[in-house]
Amino acid sequence: MLTRMLMIRRFEERVKIEFAATRVKGFVHLYIGEEAVAVGVCSDLRDDDYVTSTHRGHGHCIAKGIEMKSMMAELFGKRTGTCKGKGGSMHISDLTLGMLGANGIVAGGVPHAVGAALSAKYRGTDQVAVAFFSDGALNQGVLHESMNLASIWKLPVIFVLENNQYAESTSITYATSVADPTIRASSYNIPASRIDGMDVMAVNEAASGMIAKARRGEGPSYLVCDTYRYMGHFEGDDQKYRTPQEVEEWKRVDPITRFKNSLIQEGYLSDEKYRETNESILQEIEEAVEYADKSEWPSPDEVMNDIYSSM
Repeated sequence: MLTRMLMIRRFEERVKIEFAATRVKGFVHLYIGEEAVAVGVCSDLRDDDYVTSTHRGHGHCIAKGIEMKSMMAELFGKRTGTCKGKGGSMHISDLTLGMLGANGIVAGGVPHAVGAALSAKYRGTDQVAVAFFSDGALNQGVLHESMNLASIWKLPVIFVLENNQYAESTSITYATSVADPTIRASSYNIPASRIDGMDVMAVNEAASGMIAKARRGEGPSYLVCDTYRYMGHFEGDDQKYRTPQEVEEWKRVDPITRFKNSLIQEGYLSDEKYRETNESILQEIEEAVEYADKSEWPSPDEVMNDIYSSM
């Protein structure tokens, strides 16, 4: 889990650099600071389980197992990308790993996860689906419709709220009618938990129980993870809605640093091993950038391909 969180952090840091150099195409929303949520949840998922993501989806993709080189190629707009260079940052997907896609529409992925869960129930498998969404989605009608249906049909879906405190530039304390988002789940008779989303083990423990419950056919759950994005809503955000002091306060409980220190203290990790792991990840990212840089652009005559599924 530490390695996977480091992969997300280092990947995003490099994406920030490449975006500033105008080599990454389209918009970019970085996941730095929230790594414990994606990794804590996805560590208990199988390849055939489903995940739906958000516009801030790189972390979910890496946590679910998508290769960084194909993700980087997608960000560069190249043919070797996960979506052949046609999707970019907000539409990375890999159906072979159950990643049904990042999504540029707020709460847009939630009904997709419910549909995937319905599919699993209809086919009689023990697959589960996870819908990641943030506090900006809390007041979207489709979230409430999806939760209601999931509860009525007892679908194997886990709703994971990444409460990073701001819907773009609006604080959750201003925009949402209840202080504790878990209260919303009770309206649909869905059990809910609220945890420290900067603690990967706390996330994993809570998610593990919910995933097991869904596999047993006992219906949906709702997990609220209090977390924080260190970067702006998007690259170029002037961030006038929060203070530098607030950001630094959250960085004091950084999920990677906390987990690393805990593993060292308990004797599972050494400083040397941590450095080796970090260097290995940086080398892998360097190779991913080189792969993306050398890959071909999609041909203009492919522009109408892949609009409709062949299935």
